[in-house]
Amino acid sequence: MDYKNSGVDIEAGYRSVELMKEHVQKTMRPEVLTGLGGFSGAFSAEAFKKMEKPTLVSGTDGVGTKLKLAFLLDKHDTVGIDCVAMCVNDIACAGGEPLFFLDYIACGRNYPEKIAEIVSGVAEGCRQSNAALIGGETAEMPGFYPEDEYDLAGFAVGVVDEKDIITGAEVKEGDVLIGMASSGVHSNGFSLVRKVFRMNIETLNTYFDELGTTLGEALIVPTKIYVKALGAVKAAGVRIKACSHITGGGFYENVPRMLPEGKHAVIEKNSYEVPAIFKMIAREGCVDEKVMYNTYNMGIGMVLAVEPSDAERTMEAIRTAGETPYVIGRITDGEKGVTIC
Repeated sequence: MDYKNSGVDIEAGYRSVELMKEHVQKTMRPEVLTGLGGFSGAFSAEAFKKMEKPTLVSGTDGVGTKLKLAFLLDKHDTVGIDCVAMCVNDIACAGGEPLFFLDYIACGRNYPEKIAEIVSGVAEGCRQSNAALIGGETAEMPGFYPEDEYDLAGFAVGVVDEKDIITGAEVKEGDVLIGMASSGVHSNGFSLVRKVFRMNIETLNTYFDELGTTLGEALIVPTKIYVKALGAVKAAGVRIKACSHITGGGFYENVPRMLPEGKHAVIEKNSYEVPAIFKMIAREGCVDEKVMYNTYNMGIGMVLAVEPSDAERTMEAIRTAGETPYVIGRITDGEKGVTIC
């Protein structure tokens, strides 16, 4: 008896590392001081000495049950983008610049090519957010996960000068709410999605005119990464007063998190076109509208609060960064919370 006969293939682990190296290398930044394969990743803080009060910000998250979709479609090169997005978007919400990322993959059996495919997506997410992929872990856990399944989670660290942290404290009545378009369902609410639609390959490969794609293609689209767009707004000289990443809990949970006490967000649901995938989920699952806005991003992945005089400059900066902005509402005085009307 040896370790391989017990279900853990150490040689496959070595092969996985070799296959992922080319993807990891594409994410390197000058501050990275170590290579892949060490016991830890080192990142120099020398470049941040010019900040008055450099402050570290961090985020950790996973992909959730969207992974079940990847298993069924046998498509593993985009869920890594989702994993990175869920972490770095939260860092950017605080005004931070993502610096580096680490991933954790746990699997029932290490298939080196599949692991490399997953990591290629992680590396792409890091490239989009200019974060270095400086380390990670692949844990082969036979008997804990089915052989063809895995879990994926990550952790990111960023930096921001203390004076530039976005706290929401400056929000006042009359401020404008600007939303950035999402790419679809992103990485939240898939437990409900899997109840609404039959999760089999026939259903997922069915083409729908209203979607313009198959159902599977519409659902697997990776989460938008908003780091560059938020950076572009800052570079345009706009002070973002508050920022909310619309993830699990939709509008009703996440928008209030960016508000101080005594301020209320009013969002006009007809200010933009809700993507077809959400209309389809609501229709096919008989899902109440409030539940939809309390579960999904409904086409808006990030919400910013800015001065009215900064609204057009903010919109232009977002467009320049390649994202689509909408004026979706305003701030009023009142009980902390959100009204969708």
